[in-house]
Amino acid sequence: MILVDTALKQRELEGRPVRIGVIGAGAMARPTVALITNQVPGMVVAAIANRTLQRAASAYADAGRPGAIAVDNLAALDQAIASNLPAITDDPALLAQSAGIDCLIDMTGAINHGAAVALEAIRQGKPLVLMNAEVDATIGPLLHDKARQAGVLLSCCDGDQPGVQLNLWRKVKGMGLIPRVLGNIKGLQDEYRNPTTQQGFADRWNQDVTMVTSFADGSKVNFEQCIVANATGFQVARRGMGRMEHRAPVEQLTSHYDLSQLRELGGVVDYVVGAQPLPGVYCLAELADTRHAPLLAAKGLGDGPLYCFYEPYHLVHLDTPMSLARAVLFGDAVGQPLAGPVVEVVAIAKRDLQAGEILDSYGRYMTYGQAENARMVRAEGLVPEGLVEGCRLLRAVPKDQPIRWVDVEAPSHELGHQLYAEQQIRWGSV
Repeated sequence: MILVDTALKQRELEGRPVRIGVIGAGAMARPTVALITNQVPGMVVAAIANRTLQRAASAYADAGRPGAIAVDNLAALDQAIASNLPAITDDPALLAQSAGIDCLIDMTGAINHGAAVALEAIRQGKPLVLMNAEVDATIGPLLHDKARQAGVLLSCCDGDQPGVQLNLWRKVKGMGLIPRVLGNIKGLQDEYRNPTTQQGFADRWNQDVTMVTSFADGSKVNFEQCIVANATGFQVARRGMGRMEHRAPVEQLTSHYDLSQLRELGGVVDYVVGAQPLPGVYCLAELADTRHAPLLAAKGLGDGPLYCFYEPYHLVHLDTPMSLARAVLFGDAVGQPLAGPVVEVVAIAKRDLQAGEILDSYGRYMTYGQAENARMVRAEGLVPEGLVEGCRLLRAVPKDQPIRWVDVEAPSHELGHQLYAEQQIRWGSV
């Protein structure tokens, strides 16, 4: 943060702001545009791409930049950016192609759309920050691998829980400890929530009801912890993680894990419900050199062998500009998969499902997502939650049972399915 804000101030003084292309104009994109426009020196939102142009224009207007210019070709986009005019388009590929944009951020949460954006960014050599946990968890290992081969930076995002955990992981490692648990703190977990039960909350906070439902039914936290696992090599101790009720201070979690199991697995990702401070994240770590134990005890961290470090909040869009600046100014990713998938998120039946039904997407009525170690996903032929939409059931699947590829006829022509199949081939399939 200290390096980033200094570098941004220098860009402001030089009149060379970091120019951002925002993909999406939803609940997270709108405040991000407002924040960059009004509070972040050395950075500007050069253009917004959204399927509905009016929402993109409203995002600019809400940020105090009315009169956005709609463009449908690269020349018009480049001219608007050169003239310092807010530009909007329904074609995100133009943002990737424009020399007037330094970095993209995908804030859509859509698999096929997000995959297309990522591939175009890679083709055009454009850094891309993903506030799209769904695409990152489902086909992120392949997309990041393609980006590395092309010399392009892809990264997850500061502010969202995966980014906050990975920043904490790096900090704890930098202090000479060995992280063993990276965890998320939730206030609610109910696998059977659906858009009907969550509509009131979504309306109250002006959020998309599908996204809100994915928070409540646990799909989102499983996507998020999958990203953390793939960036660290950590596994899950069991399908769906611990899901522990812990309505007590987060520091007390040090006595709730088996250190020998953590060492055997190399570390785990997890989440708890109700711990304080909510909605923070935590890292449990052990000392590589126990000579430092007296200092940690003196500073109130206990007697070990596990020590708890945590962040009491995740500030989502307020931290987002840091990811963009890190990518452009330092070539630093908040988080990336180490290689192939370590953990994936699989689809579980939210109710008894019948043969012939067409499955809806995550965060709706028919399935919820649970994190599972990738070797088990391959061995059991499990369908990822990110690819479940549009699959037609060939046989009934009972409530709370996983959905397997043999259970469905999948829309294999879709980009997300094609890339997932490539990912399976790239790192081996059972």
